[in-house]
Amino acid sequence: MDASSRRAERLLTPAVFITSLGNNIQVIAASLLLVRAEGSMLAVGWLFIAMAVPQALLSPFFGRLADRVDRRLLWLGCDLAGAAAALALPVGVALGGPRDLVVYGAGLALAVANALFVPAGAALIKERVPAGELRRFNANYEIAMQAGMLLSGSIGGFAVQWFGAMPLFVFNAATFAASAICVFALGRGPARPAPARPSAAPYRTSLPGGTGRLILLYAQTGIVITVFNALLPILVVVELRRGSGVLGVVDALGGTGFLFAAAAYRVIGRRVADLPIAIAGLLLTGVGLVLQPLYGVASLVPCVLVGASLLGQARIASRALLLTSVAESQTGRLFGLANGYGLAGTVVVMLGVSEVTDHSGSRYGFATLAVITTAATLLVLVASLLTVGRARRPEPPAPLVPAEQG
Repeated sequence: MDASSRRAERLLTPAVFITSLGNNIQVIAASLLLVRAEGSMLAVGWLFIAMAVPQALLSPFFGRLADRVDRRLLWLGCDLAGAAAALALPVGVALGGPRDLVVYGAGLALAVANALFVPAGAALIKERVPAGELRRFNANYEIAMQAGMLLSGSIGGFAVQWFGAMPLFVFNAATFAASAICVFALGRGPARPAPARPSAAPYRTSLPGGTGRLILLYAQTGIVITVFNALLPILVVVELRRGSGVLGVVDALGGTGFLFAAAAYRVIGRRVADLPIAIAGLLLTGVGLVLQPLYGVASLVPCVLVGASLLGQARIASRALLLTSVAESQTGRLFGLANGYGLAGTVVVMLGVSEVTDHSGSRYGFATLAVITTAATLLVLVASLLTVGRARRPEPPAPLVPAEQG
């Protein structure tokens, strides 16, 4: 590993850990505020939708921007905007603003910043990390992200129970500031050549074939995580009538499962390609989604731990596939499209699962999510098998041309 890669890992992995910690604490606190005020999944679902819609609309544009502008400066801008948005929530409530509108407004502002952060962060990693180190770095990056989620579940659940939600929003603003310090310390990167402009419509060259399947695969991992996080407070707080401390413990188990996933990927990834890891992980996750709400906490705890480990490996593998499938000059665009399409799908799935849950109960909501995820993953599997079959099909022999009569 060269000095540039070591510096990137030493600074970017703490930055994403800090950001993940603060953001997920804020999501937990905001979700609990809405659950206690409204008592329905749809209220929580609208929070996630308010955060997903702007990202779905803006991510493709921001992805192109990340391929043209200094990615480090874009990350810094996202951190500063996120800190301001996080502080706006407790300030707005303290000034007497309508709580629901303030929560949704702060979530919307954070979503806009995240719409730029996802492609800019992926492009910065591709820019600073050598190709031979990408898979290993990607696994460590996910470890840092999921470690932040692990601590956010336990810290967030218990802190809301002990101190209330408002101090956590201030804490989230501080995490954005700390992340900005790490990224600033990364320093300037190597000069990048200006993008070629062969026509009046740059950046419209097609991405490599097969990236559509990779985007769908990666998007499924995000959809499961987001919709699961909306379903979980309904199951734990509303239906099982447990406190936010129990919710924190379950979230912490999910984070622990993701850490197991990162460790397992380091071993399995040496022997198995990323595509089978991602497909198998998502298919088995669908089984776990059906089982976990059946017997209350007794089934929820082990299924969350095992399911998070499987889903985590699928997410690491699918992200690695995206990172290694395109050149550095197209990374922002690819991750912008992946984030946009994934969040658009999240909105649709969230609305459908919310309707099912509010009319039938969370176990049917989990089952609906499992069916959607399994169907999409099987679609990727079939398309991949057909592509392999076409690639192995021998070319027909060239027709024989009779010799000319001399």
